[in-house]
Amino acid sequence: MENKEKNFVSAVIYVHNAEHRIASFLRMVIAVLEAHFEHSEIICVNDGSEDDSVGIIKKEAGMADAAVSISVVNMSGFHGLESAMNAGMDLAIGDFVFEFDRTAADFEPGEIMKVYDRALQGYDIVNAAPDKKEKFTSRLFYRVFDLFSDVSCKMHTESFRILSRRMINRIASMNRTIPYRKAVYASAGLKADTVLYRPTDRREAEMDRRERGYRSMLAADSLILFTQLGYRFSVAMTMLMMLISAFMIVYSVVIFATAHPVAGWTTTILFLSVAFFGIFGVLTIIIKYLQLLVNLVFRRTQYNFESVEKLTK
Repeated sequence: MENKEKNFVSAVIYVHNAEHRIASFLRMVIAVLEAHFEHSEIICVNDGSEDDSVGIIKKEAGMADAAVSISVVNMSGFHGLESAMNAGMDLAIGDFVFEFDRTAADFEPGEIMKVYDRALQGYDIVNAAPDKKEKFTSRLFYRVFDLFSDVSCKMHTESFRILSRRMINRIASMNRTIPYRKAVYASAGLKADTVLYRPTDRREAEMDRRERGYRSMLAADSLILFTQLGYRFSVAMTMLMMLISAFMIVYSVVIFATAHPVAGWTTTILFLSVAFFGIFGVLTIIIKYLQLLVNLVFRRTQYNFESVEKLTK
């Protein structure tokens, strides 16, 4: 191709025990970048792989075109997808950055350029998602997330995405730590879009036990950190217990006034009811403070804007 793209692009690839598929996946990404971009880089993040993934990456890198820079980031043990990808993103210098969270390609190589072309139309993040029915657990997670969060754009399972440098700078100013990138991207306030593609392989990507366990814990942590689910549940339970305590206070007074209870019973129940009412009232305040701390630490942003239009010279 004679007229190649002038933008410098980076591709960050998550690698964990992927020796059976990393070669073909890396070849596909290299071929697309060589054919369409004058300058590009690939950053493979080795997240504690126990197989020959790194050796295969080095072999493929030796056959790549000089215009494509390939490097490997070796994490010091298994860190999980989010921390590993954050490490790769910190090193990426491209005007646009592709994120490949997995090396199981169920899409045609041309989908990579479709996502890039869509980003050039003014979108700061473009996701590529398979046009198929999601797993029940994934549907349930995203449904709960959408219901209890204030994120405007709907999230779903994606295969890869592209981010503009403006998006990367925005999230860097929003958060020091990014425990769940997709939630931060969705709440960044910049223009986002999703490109659906017809999957070439409908089988789910294989994950070892450690990675499956990590992703399950990530889902639970994300619901607590980025949604109101935990806060609303805690407040609801606290209010319920306060109502029960208030009922017991009234009940104790009524029994004391109209019946002949065992000596000391009403005063004991009355004391416990008042005590529990106060405890749950304090818990409500503590829960609110914890919610504020979570917002300040993980979602600390005062405002977001989508774009700036210059109307005069």
